[in-house]
Amino acid sequence: MQGLLSKPRVFIPIGLQEEANIEVLPSASHKVIMLAFVGSQEQFAQQQTCLHARMLLKPPTRPKLYSGLMPEEEHDSYSDLIPGLPEDLAKICLALVPRSHFPVMGAVSKRWMSFLESKELISVRKEVGKLEEWVYVLTPEAGTKGSHWEILECSGQTQSPLPRMPGLTKAGFGVVVIGGKLFVIAGYAADHGKEYVSDEVYQYDSCLNRWTLLAKMNVARCDFACAEVNGVIYVAGGFGPNGDSLSSVEVYNPEQNRWTMIESLRRPRWGCFGCSFEGKLYVMGGRSSFTIGNSRFVDMYNPINHAWGEFKNGCVMVTAHAVLGEKLFCIEWKNQRSLAIFNPADNSWQKIPVPLTGSSSTRFSLGIHDDKLLLFPLEEEPGYQTLMYDPAAPTGSEWCTSKLKPSGSCLCSVTIKA
Repeated sequence: MQGLLSKPRVFIPIGLQEEANIEVLPSASHKVIMLAFVGSQEQFAQQQTCLHARMLLKPPTRPKLYSGLMPEEEHDSYSDLIPGLPEDLAKICLALVPRSHFPVMGAVSKRWMSFLESKELISVRKEVGKLEEWVYVLTPEAGTKGSHWEILECSGQTQSPLPRMPGLTKAGFGVVVIGGKLFVIAGYAADHGKEYVSDEVYQYDSCLNRWTLLAKMNVARCDFACAEVNGVIYVAGGFGPNGDSLSSVEVYNPEQNRWTMIESLRRPRWGCFGCSFEGKLYVMGGRSSFTIGNSRFVDMYNPINHAWGEFKNGCVMVTAHAVLGEKLFCIEWKNQRSLAIFNPADNSWQKIPVPLTGSSSTRFSLGIHDDKLLLFPLEEEPGYQTLMYDPAAPTGSEWCTSKLKPSGSCLCSVTIKA
């Protein structure tokens, strides 16, 4: 044992060895390690940046891993994030590492894992200019009723596939992104039909590449509206377990992992969607049992005074929607060759024609990348090139094609910056 301790070792996760430069320097009473976390050579050559951190070396204990790749607490011998470094500098060191290495880094210690799954990581990466934008697409599996999430290669780097989402394959669910995490909410089991409506909520951590089961909702539902407003998730309307239309609304607080019922919609509503502008929740589209046909009413909730308002200037039978900048982009079922753009500043709508590519019957799902709108096909179409709309481009140059393309059709798309 003495022989082992006389030659200190440093544990570097597999996959980071090429990213870490280590130099051992002699010292009178101890050995000093010069540790530098660097990103890809191309990234850091452009910035000509290399961050060196001096730290005192203690005889480390190699962490014992269990199924979650997290070391047991009794084996975590370091109390500092990186021993010998100020906390803020240590956080910058970790934040500079490319995002694809975070799942392995989380196995180093509980302190590292805690930081890598925190909101602060995103804030630090944003401050040092290291946020990476990845597009995630839900695509069906050929020959089955199943589906899987995949990452489109926006940066040209090879990305790891997402682990399969727990639980049954669902439809009619909602998706929300908050601070590097994807929330997949409720829905009904695709294999069992709408008689099996779920109250389950799953969270995917894009930095640690793992799924977590969260607190269940108060009311199981499908085909509802959901959106993030001021860091919390609102869910409104939909169908309940007995096929009844719902007007109930609940809100999820990620910090507390808790769902809370709030004031209901003025009327039951289903098949609707949600979005947020200027700290308010907007519920649009779908149908209501109080109206004939599709509803043009827009329900708007203000969290400050906890009250609902409404105006009759909405979009009906929306098959795809996305928020880009301060505007909402929609495609209606009756007209797949037109973008309906909503401006919340004056509650006005504008329509823009979609160029014809491939089949005229192609239906679209919307995505976002690099402040541009992506139009993915809802059905797999050989030879289709993803359309891209740039609202900031000069008039007449807004439309072009993108190399981003899912392996199959696109059921749903989200963009995560982390």
